[in-house]
Amino acid sequence: MRYSAITARIAGEGSDAWHVHDDALRRRSAGEDVIVLSIGDPDFDTAPAIRAAATRALESGRTHYAGIGGEPALRAAIVAHTRRTTGLEVSPDDVTVFPGAQAALFAVAQCLLDPGDEVVVAEPTYVTYEAVIGAPGGRLVQVPLRPEHRFHLEPATLAAAITPRTKAVLLNFPHNPTGASLTADEARSAAELCRARDLWLVSDEVYAALADEGTHHSPLALPGMRERGVLISSLSKSHAMTGWRCGWAVTPPEMAHHLRQLARAMYFGLPPFIQDAAAYALDHGGGELDRLRAAYAARAAVLVEALADAPGVSARRPDAGMYVFADVRGTGLDGKRFARGLLDGFGVSVTPGEGFGPGGAGHVRITLGTDEARLAVAAARIVAYARGLAD
Repeated sequence: MRYSAITARIAGEGSDAWHVHDDALRRRSAGEDVIVLSIGDPDFDTAPAIRAAATRALESGRTHYAGIGGEPALRAAIVAHTRRTTGLEVSPDDVTVFPGAQAALFAVAQCLLDPGDEVVVAEPTYVTYEAVIGAPGGRLVQVPLRPEHRFHLEPATLAAAITPRTKAVLLNFPHNPTGASLTADEARSAAELCRARDLWLVSDEVYAALADEGTHHSPLALPGMRERGVLISSLSKSHAMTGWRCGWAVTPPEMAHHLRQLARAMYFGLPPFIQDAAAYALDHGGGELDRLRAAYAARAAVLVEALADAPGVSARRPDAGMYVFADVRGTGLDGKRFARGLLDGFGVSVTPGEGFGPGGAGHVRITLGTDEARLAVAAARIVAYARGLAD
């Protein structure tokens, strides 16, 4: 039987990056002692108060259809959250709620891109971006974030990638997989470029809430960006709510209208009881956020300190987020072979950097999604693996 051309456009290296992770899950399910550090799923449980909010909503009968763009209370909470984290002045009419940030980004791409449109993306690039941009026929154009610059955005390199076919710039800071953040000057340069070249700027800020106060700089908060800016975010990482699937896009009102039309065709709104819990999390979950942020910082310190003893492996603490992006080129292996050997020989799964683009080659992404004790065990196994390679 025949399939559409989209099936080819949503495959590729980014999709292949999940092979080690999928194998690790199978092995763990079979009873093997596998430490899974290959997906951004926190080991923290969603806070009891947030779960209680969902239970109250269920018990009150909040199980029917919801508004397509999102329930009023949640959209109001997202507006307040956006103002706190970015300084961006928005209204509830600018907010469209989706089943996760991934769905929000996919919908935005569908509403922005025509076949042949180019989207400039900083790479290493989150593994799904290639498929998200490719699905409507767009073309992903990658500009490198170089290790020697601590994976920070280089404005001149970004500007050089713009062509007459460019429709948008897609940025993801704090960055997955490297953990780098935008400086104020980098954010300003990206905004100025998009204004000067009349481009959309899509800013994936899922990890912004995990940045220390005052260190996150959203380019969308700068003058002239409201009419051309799209902010993507969610509760998955900031409130340990990955399985709740609640994300959103903050856009100009006209785009919000188009997104809701698409949402009506795709999923017809999120369950109201989940939206009630999400609103509670945003309005009352500040203490939980502080706890998660501190835990990730402590875990990063433990991991980076331990990996200092791994021959051929170089790792540094991220600016923000829940990943350490380790350079393994000194072992003589690329990221794929390093990740495969580590899982097969030592029972630790990490994500090969090649899945994130050419700039990720020779690196692996290590998730800080397990407790410090278990993370120390994983680090010891990585050190043992690297020492074996050096012998």
